[in-house]
Parts: sequence; structure tokens; C-alpha cells
Amino acid sequence: MAETLLDYEAEAAHYDRTRGGVPRAAAAAEAVLRLVPPGARTLLDLACGTGLVTERLSRPGLRVHGADAAHAMLRVAAARVPDGVVRADARRLPLPDASLDAVCAVWLLHLVPFTAEIVAEAARVLRPGGVLIATVDKDAAHDVGSDIDEILRPHRSAESASDRADLITRHAAAHGLEPAPGARFTGHGQGSTPRDTVRKLRAGYFASWFDGDAATADTIAAALTALPDQDRPRDDPRYRLARFVRRG
Repeated sequence: MAETLLDYEAEAAHYDRTRGGVPRAAAAAEAVLRLVPPGARTLLDLACGTGLVTERLSRPGLRVHGADAAHAMLRVAAARVPDGVVRADARRLPLPDASLDAVCAVWLLHLVPFTAEIVAEAARVLRPGGVLIATVDKDAAHDVGSDIDEILRPHRSAESASDRADLITRHAAAHGLEPAPGARFTGHGQGSTPRDTVRKLRAGYFASWFDGDAATADTIAAALTALPDQDRPRDDPRYRLARFVRRG
């Protein structure tokens, strides 16, 4: 998938600015906290990146940590969550079994092909009654019914998406995690413009759902370029958070 091609060591310096900044992070954190059980005392934010969401996962009695595989991201996160972040692969966490009350993975599962391993590891470190909270169906969230989407929709396919809700639910069930009601939140500052959509199409950002040839990409780009208001953002996406509870 295209976004996995990003160099997150290089991206750290401007990552927040290009991903909706504080408003999007605050909306994500507030939605996650709604799904964390009232009695939870520990939460791990997987692939915490710069810690912009992590530092907002705050409430009395809840100890929050972040984990990420990129050094540069963690350097930024460490300033926001002092003594609260660690470098770690989400598939191999440096934690004992049944040691956490909650694990969240915001904007992670769509990036990697090994979601089954991540879900299995989250299940391992969760206590009975603990929760895994994760964004799912990220690509679908970006279809907001705009004129841009009318052009893109015939070429969209969720078949290869690694964060499909049905797929993650199957992975969860295989490791003793049962589905529970989730939540949605707005991706502030993430509304698409025709001009930027063409740029992303050309750069391969849509590889997770578009496998058309160069001629098809040219046709789509031409249609997008013909739209009015080339630099006006369309509606922001509404992201979906799925929640799973550890049996026992």
C-alpha cells in the first residue's frame, strides 16, 4: 500500500502539519477515550507517531504509553509524552502477557499487510475484559459523496484493504477478542481538493484501492482537473473506530 512507502524518519518534522494537526488528533483521542472502559488504568497507543494523539489520551487514573518503530517520530513523541514512549514493533511488544487494560491503533492497520499479527499481539498483552480500539475502513472513510468521489468511486476497491472491518473482526475472533460498539470521528483538515487528488493519484498514494493502468489514471486525472474550485477542500472524512473486548 502506498502510504507504507513513506519514510517516517524523514516525515516526522512535518507529519502533524500535513495530517490535520491538533483538531484531527483531538477528535481521534476523544473518540478513543469514549471506548476505553471507565476502570481502565493502562493504555498503549500503537504506532503513536509524533504523539499528537497520545498526549491527548488523558483522563484521571489512566496511564498512557506510546510505541512506534521510527526513531524520528519517537523523538517528537518523547517531548509530548515524557518517559511514556518506547521504540517497538507492533508485532513484538516488550510487555508481558495480560499486562494492559487497553490498546489503541489509530491510522495503523491500513498501512501494513500483517494486521493479523498486530491483532494477535494486542490480544496477548490485554487483560481479560481489556479492549483493542482501532481505525478500520480508512479508504472508505474518504468517500464523502463529493464530486471528486463521483469520479473516483468506479475505480475504488476495498478487496485488498488490510484494515477492512470484516477482516479485522475475523483476526480478532481468532484471538479471543469479541466485537463491541465502536465510534466515529471527523478527520479535521483532511478534506480533498481536486488538485491535490490528482497529485496523490500520480504519486501512487491510492495504491491500496486503485490498480488501474497509466491510461486509466490519465483519464481520472483529466476528469478531476475539469472540476470547479480546484483548491476548495470537500467535506472531511469520518473515520470509524472498531472496538474488541478480550474474553475471560
